[in-house]
Amino acid sequence: MLHVVRGLPKNALKTTAAAAARRTTQFEVSNETRKVHRGNETCPSRGLSIIATSSVSPISLNSSSFDQCRYFQTSATNWEEHILKTPAFADSVSEGDMRWEKNVGDTVAVDEVVCEIETDKTSVPVPSPVNGIIEKRLVDDGATVKAGQELCTIIITEGGAAPTKKAPKLDNTPKVEDNPTAPESVTPVPVAAAAPVPATPPPVPETPPPQSSKPPPQKVAAPPAAVSESFKHQNTTVKVPPTDPTKEIAGTRTEHRVKMNRMRLRIAQRLKDAQNTNAMLTTFNEIDMSSIMDFRKTNLDAFQKKHGLKLGFMSAFLKASAYALQDQPVVNAVIEGNEIIYRDYVDISVAVATPKGLLVPVVRNVQDMNYADIEKTIAALGDKAKRGAIDVEDMDGGTFTVSNGGVFGSLMGTPIINPPQSAILGMHGIFERPIALKGQVVIRPMMYIALTYDHRLVDGREAVLFLRKIKAAIEDPRIIVAGL
Repeated sequence: MLHVVRGLPKNALKTTAAAAARRTTQFEVSNETRKVHRGNETCPSRGLSIIATSSVSPISLNSSSFDQCRYFQTSATNWEEHILKTPAFADSVSEGDMRWEKNVGDTVAVDEVVCEIETDKTSVPVPSPVNGIIEKRLVDDGATVKAGQELCTIIITEGGAAPTKKAPKLDNTPKVEDNPTAPESVTPVPVAAAAPVPATPPPVPETPPPQSSKPPPQKVAAPPAAVSESFKHQNTTVKVPPTDPTKEIAGTRTEHRVKMNRMRLRIAQRLKDAQNTNAMLTTFNEIDMSSIMDFRKTNLDAFQKKHGLKLGFMSAFLKASAYALQDQPVVNAVIEGNEIIYRDYVDISVAVATPKGLLVPVVRNVQDMNYADIEKTIAALGDKAKRGAIDVEDMDGGTFTVSNGGVFGSLMGTPIINPPQSAILGMHGIFERPIALKGQVVIRPMMYIALTYDHRLVDGREAVLFLRKIKAAIEDPRIIVAGL
């Protein structure tokens, strides 16, 4: 039997010895949970100090005993478990695929991402609400989960991840004694006595027989085929399949199957639905970018100083698109069943390429924005998309889409409509080309633009006039101010 004194509060000094004696508890501890520390039995997991005694009699305590007590505190929080669950999805999302970021046994802090759930539209990060250690996974990697489903259990700790213990540095320098000035005692080494001189001189060594004057036999050269085969074996390298087949080809003639994520599957489905539903037709035009480039160069420093970001071309094209949509409202409309819905607002989706796929966050009410407002909104949405923090609400809606393939050096292309919209504008790279201007051949920075539209709703006349209006607004932005 062992006597156990529980941890007492600091006001225990005012209690009597009889009351303190009643706090003594007797119980038996198994060998598995017993740990020895400095001769005393301790059970740190419960915050108890176990004092081994030879009898079962109660321990007599007095006020002086409490003066020598070491007070400690136990917290039930250290032993609680938290079950991490799937957060609520958007109304249009019902399930997603699990992708773990942490393994069993890893420590997590508050708001640290434990896993991500890839849905049809975006990736939803699942942060940890507590500090703790991941004890068990309840869902496998790649499994399909729904809202409110249990994902893993976390053992709660007070300080989160334990601090990493630094390895002690090894000191290879020789130790210096406490009294460096004390002379060291040197033991003299006796010198070996001189060897006696022998009376008889040593015998003279025999002269070796003369070597033969015949040349050594010449090595027979190996046949060329054998030399070539030996050279091949010496220079043969073993090719290993790439660790990430999506980024390199090592030439091992192997194949790797990778499961498509939900976002990629959804994008593929929507693009194919757009081809099967819309009667898509593309019309082209070209823009002389000299005027807008001079405007940007002239006001770049002042714009950045006032608004804290650079002036780009996307703001000019979005504002020109909104101006052209106000001139041709049918391009901003959409077919729904047997009806045409005309929208009295301009919400433009901007295509953003991310490692996980193509995202189209929406810039809303562009008809009421200026260049600075558009640039700020695009910068905020682009940053969220690249960090994977964009929400479904940021991509919901949109009446028109602008895709800028020019950032990758595209010369020309035919974009695909983003359903349920009716048109999309494709921007391309800026290249210097010779053009005829007032009877003269001049070199100007030119950009091809393309408008893909649903021919069921938009006729060729409206599409061409729409593209010409964008061309005019980019080449001379003053017509937007003048309302021409």
